[in-house]
Amino acid sequence: MIFEELIKENRPEFIDKVKHIANNLGVKPEHLMFVMWFETAHTLNHKIQNKIRATGLIQFMPKTAYELGTSVEELKAMSNLEQLDYVEKYLARFKGKLTDYVDLYCAVFYPAAVGKADCFRITSDKVAQQNPIFDLNKDLDITKAEIRQALLKQIPNNYREYFQ
Repeated sequence: MIFEELIKENRPEFIDKVKHIANNLGVKPEHLMFVMWFETAHTLNHKIQNKIRATGLIQFMPKTAYELGTSVEELKAMSNLEQLDYVEKYLARFKGKLTDYVDLYCAVFYPAAVGKADCFRITSDKVAQQNPIFDLNKDLDITKAEIRQALLKQIPNNYREYFQ
């Protein structure tokens, strides 16, 4: 499994649970691990929290945590295995629409892009300004193609085979 060396606690159980969730969602477990790795600043630290309080494996926003019946504080206090339950609960709403790792990532980053073509455009200047990694041409719009290209650049060479 990709990035498994970064899992500091419950490694075998965590990997098994990721595989189970991926199977339930109809996605590759490597893609789910990649999304969590990317969202946790390449650490897979389930306790990570950013300056706007997005927390955990998929950087749950406070409002999203509330909608899922929890809080970012509770998520931060959970084990990595417990938090995976909320990852699955959140992503389950997209089951059947997640065609590749880009759709899986968009489910976390910008859900309106899930299932859309690569020409889909996020026209919010604010989103582009807050996520310059994706605005490759610096036009303050982000296309799904730009997200695909930016994510592909982030995948370590030794894991590229899982994303072809």
